[in-house]
Amino acid sequence: MLERILPAEVAVAASRGDLEEEGLYPEEEAIVARAVAKRRREFVTGRACARRALAALGVPPGPILSGPAGAPSWPAGVVGSITHCAGYRACAAARDTDLLTLGIDAEPHEPLPRALLEDIALPPERAWLRAALHQSPEVRWDRLLFCMKEAVYKAWFPLAGSWLGFEDAIVRIDPGRGTFAARLLVPGPAVDGGELTGFSGRWIVDGEIALAAVAERRPSATGPPPTGF
Repeated sequence: MLERILPAEVAVAASRGDLEEEGLYPEEEAIVARAVAKRRREFVTGRACARRALAALGVPPGPILSGPAGAPSWPAGVVGSITHCAGYRACAAARDTDLLTLGIDAEPHEPLPRALLEDIALPPERAWLRAALHQSPEVRWDRLLFCMKEAVYKAWFPLAGSWLGFEDAIVRIDPGRGTFAARLLVPGPAVDGGELTGFSGRWIVDGEIALAAVAERRPSATGPPPTGF
């Protein structure tokens, strides 16, 4: 599924089930030594997908540790992102000469709890969602918005090294094109001599899974830094 919304130079590995037989390196075992069974299964499968994606890029296998905030620490020269939800686990990775950053997120395609929607959506986003859910109720736009903001955060963090709240970016969804744009409401990180002010991405719904992906190219290769909209 992810291959349909990511550029060709991105390597993707995904699984509908757990891959516990793949095992972990000792350094990775230490990360989940005290984790509950569900968390361990997700971690093992995520690392297995990551190694498969990295192998497709020609990167030799090795431990994939976690940084201070829990995000994967990728080998030098690689950008990547891991996601997992019920029934789906995946990793996307690319050379940093091809992409500036990557962020992917998968969510169950079901309604977002109302309390959570109030936390993650800004007033203009909530107004758009009400109209979209009325017009196309078969698509859970509320869940997709959450998915998109998670993908944006995962793309943001490696560049900024800091937290990005749900209220710190406003997302505009294009239902017809399967795209979205996120405009940052806080100062963005400096990238190649300019300030990053937004992200663009694509989304898809496949059966019971909703997916969003951000794959930003380096501004030096495509013009000024992304602005979202």
